[in-house]
Amino acid sequence: MTVLAAYYYNAGKRVRKLALDERVPLDESRSGFCWIALHAPTTDELRALQGAYDLHPLAIDNAMHPLCPPKLEVYNDELYIVAQTAELVGDEIRYGKTAIFTGHNHLITARHGAGGALGNLREQLEGSPTLFGKGVDYVLHAVLHRIVDQYLPIFEMIEDGVLEMEKRSRDDFLGRKDVARIFELRGELTRFQRTLGAMSEVVRKLVRGHFPCISAEVRPYFNDVADHVDRVQSMVNGLLVNLSTVFEFSSLLEAQRTGMSTRRLAAWAAILAVPSAIAGIYGMNFKHLPGLNSAYGWMAALGLIAATCLFLFMRFKKARWL
Repeated sequence: MTVLAAYYYNAGKRVRKLALDERVPLDESRSGFCWIALHAPTTDELRALQGAYDLHPLAIDNAMHPLCPPKLEVYNDELYIVAQTAELVGDEIRYGKTAIFTGHNHLITARHGAGGALGNLREQLEGSPTLFGKGVDYVLHAVLHRIVDQYLPIFEMIEDGVLEMEKRSRDDFLGRKDVARIFELRGELTRFQRTLGAMSEVVRKLVRGHFPCISAEVRPYFNDVADHVDRVQSMVNGLLVNLSTVFEFSSLLEAQRTGMSTRRLAAWAAILAVPSAIAGIYGMNFKHLPGLNSAYGWMAALGLIAATCLFLFMRFKKARWL
C-alpha cells in the first residue's frame, strides 16, 4: 500500500481518515483541509486523486515520473511543486522527488525514490494546533523545510571526507584513488549545487509571488526555507573551492618534490662526473700525462678528485640542491 497517511483536519486537529476518491468540500475559513501522503503512488491512485480534487492532468502526468528537476507550476487555483530530495548512501548522493499538490483545502505529497521521508513531521505539526490551523500553506512550508533540512547532513558527511583528504595531502602524495575520489566528489557536489540552485529558485518564487492558495500571513515563513537553502548552497560552493585547493596543493607539492629529486640527481651526477673524467683521462694509456711517472702521482690524482668533489658538494649544499 503506497498511502502513508490521509486525514482531514479542522482548526489544527485531526478529525478523521480519508479515502483517496473522497471529495472534501471547500472550507472558506481555510482551517479545514486534508493532507494526503503517498510513496511511489500507482497510476490508479493518482487518477483517483485527480477526480476527487480536480488536479490538472499535466501535473498528474509529471507526478508519475520518478525524477525531474525542482519546479513550480500554477494550474488555475492549484499550486504544483516538485521538490528534489537527496540522501547520502555510502559515497554517493541518491536523489528522489516529492511532488506536492496544494489547493485551498488540500495538500497531497507523492514521493519517489531516495530520501524525502518526512519522519515525525505530521506528529510535530499536530502537536501545535495554532500553527497547524493556519492551513495548507503552512503545511507546505513545513514540508519544504523538512526536505531542505535533509540537505545539511549530506554536506557535513562529504565535508568530513574532504577535510580528511586535505589533511592527508599535506603529509604525503595523493594516490590514484585519492585523485579519482576528488573528481568523483567534484561531480557529486556540482550536481548537488544545481539541485540547490533550482530549489532556491522555487522557494524564492513562493516568497515573492502571489499565489491563490498561499496567504500573505504565511508567505514570510518561506523566507526561512530560502535562507536555509542559500546557506547550504554557500557551504557547497566553499567545499568545491576546497576540493580544487586540495588537488592544486597536491599537484604543486608533487611538482616541488619532483624538482628537488631532479636537482639532487643532477648535483650527484656533477660530483661523480669529476672522478669519472679524471679516471677516464688517465685510463687512456697516454705516455705524457702529469705525474704518470711519479711515485706519488696517484696520490695527487686522488687528492685532486677529493678536493674537487668536496668543493662541488659544499657548493651544492649551500645552494640547497643536496
